[in-house]
Amino acid sequence: MHGYRKRTGRRGVLALTGVVAATTLVTTVASAAPAVRAASTAPVASAVSIDTPATPAVSADLVAAGREAAVVRSLERVAHPLRATDPGGRTADLRALSSMVGDAKVVGLGEATHGSHEFFAMKERVFRYLVEERGFTTFALETSWSAGLRIDEYLQGGPGDPRQIAEATLAGSPWEREEFVSLIGWMREHNRRHPDHRVHFMGDDLGAPKLGDPVFERVLSSVRETRPEALPRLTELYSRLRPFDDVFSYLRKPVAERRENAARAQEAFDLVAGHQATDGDGDGDDYAWTVQHARNIAQTFAFATVDLADPASVTAAERLRDQAMADNVLWWQRHTGHKMLLSAHNGHVGYLSTHPDIYPRTQGAVLRDRLGRDYTAIGFSFAAGSFLTKDTSLDGDWKPVTVPAARPGMNEHTLDRVRYRDFYLDLRTAPAAARAWLDRARPVYDAGSTFTPSPPPTLALGRAYDVLIHLHRVRAADKLESLPYEPAG
Repeated sequence: MHGYRKRTGRRGVLALTGVVAATTLVTTVASAAPAVRAASTAPVASAVSIDTPATPAVSADLVAAGREAAVVRSLERVAHPLRATDPGGRTADLRALSSMVGDAKVVGLGEATHGSHEFFAMKERVFRYLVEERGFTTFALETSWSAGLRIDEYLQGGPGDPRQIAEATLAGSPWEREEFVSLIGWMREHNRRHPDHRVHFMGDDLGAPKLGDPVFERVLSSVRETRPEALPRLTELYSRLRPFDDVFSYLRKPVAERRENAARAQEAFDLVAGHQATDGDGDGDDYAWTVQHARNIAQTFAFATVDLADPASVTAAERLRDQAMADNVLWWQRHTGHKMLLSAHNGHVGYLSTHPDIYPRTQGAVLRDRLGRDYTAIGFSFAAGSFLTKDTSLDGDWKPVTVPAARPGMNEHTLDRVRYRDFYLDLRTAPAAARAWLDRARPVYDAGSTFTPSPPPTLALGRAYDVLIHLHRVRAADKLESLPYEPAG
């Protein structure tokens, strides 16, 4: 649990992203810089001697310090302190965040890194609050559609325990952590206690690291019952595509072979969806789900045609991926009517990416265009700490990396001078001084599946998100334990 205010004189310190880990050649983050002394917040005039004129360099530094102090004061006017990041306990500190969310049907909640405890824990805390106070019913994660189906089966009463489910569905991803065991466990217990207000888990991403045979079987089984005349051709098409159990190995196949498979997956989808279009809505809810399963298979194989040696192909694939994720969220929201919390990297829930050359149009931008005010994007920032990354996108384990205090000139350096240790603010209603600062791109800490110290990426926070949560320090997420699962509390 964190206190409301910082100590006097303290300086601020500081999935596998679904399938993006398979295609992003390098994810750059801000350089690790040593901690520096806080700039004075005293008025500029009182800091300059009248008898001894300041040198131009000193004057420039004082002017910059004065400007930053004015921005900090402006941010403090609208900052709301956080009592804690871990779930449980009092939630009065989240009431202002609830007002910022308003009547949004989908709330995107980002993460500046994959694999920091505080980001993951805060997501469970916010989701619990939105479920209990705002009627939210779906937690959507930047993980595969088929993994989401398996987790949701468990939440609705299926066999297993939260740790077994996390091991089976999130293996190899940064979300294979105790924090997500906690989330899954709470969701299962909520459904047991509140059968009339059940919550659901959705994976909005493509089939990475695998699709798994169950999703193929769901489509074939449905068609067998409702469209038996289409079954032979559908079976033939899918027999060439299954199993799809390792996207990383699959991406090493020749591009021409992968393109042929993408054409088969698209034909299969057209076959399933075309029959539905011909016969109208008579097949009802079950067939709508069948079409969506077939769509996800086709999306996955289309993405997997990426040529990793061609930057233009990588960009096109990532654009396709973010569009597919947005389409899946929109389908779920329209089909179920649920209010949804969407969990993904900052660069997928926000409106701008720190790497626009690779991610020219984000999932968040698509959702804003389609939903308008029914979508709210919440980004995370942090001033120092640890997170998980890998040595290479395609191989290796997730390992902790630590970065020091954000240096002057970084977004986080200024944010961390706000008197609250952890806080959030509505970027849309920030005062003029803060707004001008927020709308300018500056270096940020932003890590994906790999970590490169320099050059630092840049981002204009005010144009990237609607709301920002800033944390003073983060630590690496907790490794999945081998002990039997025991519910908390």
